[in-house]
Parts: sequence; C-alpha cells; structure tokens
Amino acid sequence: MNPRFIVLVAMLTSLLAFGTDAMLPALPEIGESLGLLEANRVQLIVSIFMLGTGLGQLFFGPLSDYRGRKPAILFGLAIFTIGSVISLAAQSFEVMLAGRFLQGLGAAGPRTGSMAMVRDLYKGREMARVMSFVTAVFILVPALAPFMGQMIMLQWGWRSIFVAFILFALVAFLWMAYGQSETQDAKNRNRFSWRDLQQSVKAVVTTRQTMVFTIVAGFNFAAFVVYLSSAEQIFSDIFEVGDLFPLYFAIMALAIGSASILNARLVGRLGMHLLVRRAITALVAISAVYVVLIALVPEVETLWVFLSWGIMAFFSVGLVFGNVNALAMEPMGRNAGIAAAFVGSLSTVIAVAIGLPLGLFYNGSTLPLVSGFILLGLAGLFMVRLAPKTESIET
Repeated sequence: MNPRFIVLVAMLTSLLAFGTDAMLPALPEIGESLGLLEANRVQLIVSIFMLGTGLGQLFFGPLSDYRGRKPAILFGLAIFTIGSVISLAAQSFEVMLAGRFLQGLGAAGPRTGSMAMVRDLYKGREMARVMSFVTAVFILVPALAPFMGQMIMLQWGWRSIFVAFILFALVAFLWMAYGQSETQDAKNRNRFSWRDLQQSVKAVVTTRQTMVFTIVAGFNFAAFVVYLSSAEQIFSDIFEVGDLFPLYFAIMALAIGSASILNARLVGRLGMHLLVRRAITALVAISAVYVVLIALVPEVETLWVFLSWGIMAFFSVGLVFGNVNALAMEPMGRNAGIAAAFVGSLSTVIAVAIGLPLGLFYNGSTLPLVSGFILLGLAGLFMVRLAPKTESIET
C-alpha cells in the first residue's frame, strides 16, 4: 500500500467537501457584500455548486474510461480553478453563482477519476483497506472545513477563501501531473461509442433495483442539502452561536462519519436492504417527535435539543448513505463505470432539485428543516417498498 497515493486520493476526493463546507461561515458576508435583499437566496451558493458536481459526473465518468484517469482529473481541476477565479472576482450574485457552478462541475473530475484510480490499482481486501483510509480523511474534511473557512475569512475577508481553493487545486494539479502516473492500462481503455453509451444508460434506467435506490439516495442527499443550505442561518439566527458555528457543524458532521464506520459492522448482520429501512424509519420517528415537541412547546427549541435531534438524525442519514449507492450499483456488472456516473449524477440532481426549494422555506425556526426530513424520509420508505426483494440484496 502506497501512503503517498492514499494521501493524493484523499486530497482529490476532499475537494468536493472543502468546496462546499468552507463557504458556510462566509455566506452572510457574501450576501451582504453582493447586495442580496433576500437572505435565503444566499443558500444558492451551496446548492449550485452541488448541481454542478452532479452534472459533471455524467461527463467525467465516461471521460475517465475513454481517455484515462489522469486527463479527467487534470481537466476537472482546471475547470475548478477557473470557477474559483470567477467567484473571487465576482461583483454580482449572478457571476458568483456562475463561478460556483463551474467549481462544482470541475470538482466532479477529481472525485470520479480518483475513485477509478483506486479501482485500477487495488482489489478485494486491499482495495477495502485503501478506501477505509481515504474515507477516514474524507469524514474529517466536512468537520474541519468550516473552521478553515472561518479562520481565512476573519483574517483576510471572504474572497480569500477562493484564493485558498485556487491554491488547493494548484497543489493537487501539480502533484497529479508530475507525481502520479496514469493508472489505467491503455489496452483496457474503451473507445468512445454512442451505441455503447446508450446501451449502458438503458441498462441502468431499466433496472428497477438501480433506479429505486438511486432515487432513495437522492431523497437522502436532499435532506443533507437542506441542512447545508440553512445550517449557518439556523445556528447564527436562532441559537446565536456566533464564531462557534464551525464547532457545532463539526459535531453534526461527525455523526455521519461515525455511522459510516459502524455500518461496516452492521451490514454483515442485518443486510443493506433491512438497514436502509430501519435507518430511514428511525430518521422519520426522531424528526416527528422533535416537530411535535417544538410545535406544542416552542420554548423547548434550544441549541441542545436541536443538537440532540441532529446527532441522531444524521447518524441515520449516514447509515443510509453507506448502503443505497451499493444497492443501486449491485446489479450493474460490466456497466459499472457509466452506471456509477449516472447514479451519482441523478441522485445529486434530485437532491438539489428537492433540497433547494425546501431550504428556501427557512423562516427563523427549525421546523421547516425537520419537517423536510420527515417528508423526504417517508418518500424514501415508499420507494424502498418498490425495490425487488432478492437474496443478493441482503448479503
């Protein structure tokens, strides 16, 4: 196992989380600086980045198969850097969103290409070990990124966060260009064919298990999008935590990480299908109790009650994250490359399409957020009931 390779892959995959979460402490200042009259619109800075990432996977997934992992990653980093420069120089909210969309589009390249590199070089238990190290780093990034963004902003202003993005992407680009060779054997590289692409996409959309769990993944991710979009407003406006926002955000993020670690033990005993059902059911039940409690006794809406709900709710979300993508990919076989790009893209687009309008319902209370979790959980449970109950799902 190559430690330098693991660090590089972790760096490439963390670009997505860094590009999202480091922005959160700066959202109010950006909105004020760019003259936003409606505070909720600043949430678009987060959601438009995710939309770009979702759509970008449809492009970079096939590109990494047809042209190689290295060109896909380098091209993605270049697009991310261009988007960062545009956002850095933005004098209007519309230009800011254009830059953020390009950032998200570019971040899809390192994300998909780096995962393909791991698949090229490792298999079986060795691949699982590599991915566990990468995941450990990836879990820490959402917890630490808001701290980093806040420190940079307080020292040099919100535009300096985009300078940090540019430097991060530049280091990754140089390391990838000069410190990592191509991992895909040229003889295994596919030639581009519209017919093969259409057949692969058809195999994905006509496989019920894949489509059902892709939609469930989208609903689950939508809950996370709603939270990301309104987290800064909730902690600052309702609970007035001030500069401690990154700390409380980190607590919530680590709940998802701990669930991902525990999932490896639980899935062997319960099976993916059963675990998804139980996790979503727990999410709905926990959120329903919170909504009823706050609706009946509004003064109970305190920081510690919200954190208690959040830790339990995001633990459930983390268990779902750990299994729905595997369930969606299980039947794909030789179509795995295109399927991974399609599943990732469609679930992200669903998440943004649903999470964006739900986030705009923020009204100075936590009730819209938690009610959204209930609705998305119920929709997820309905979809799970449509999935085929095969033995392979439970193993």
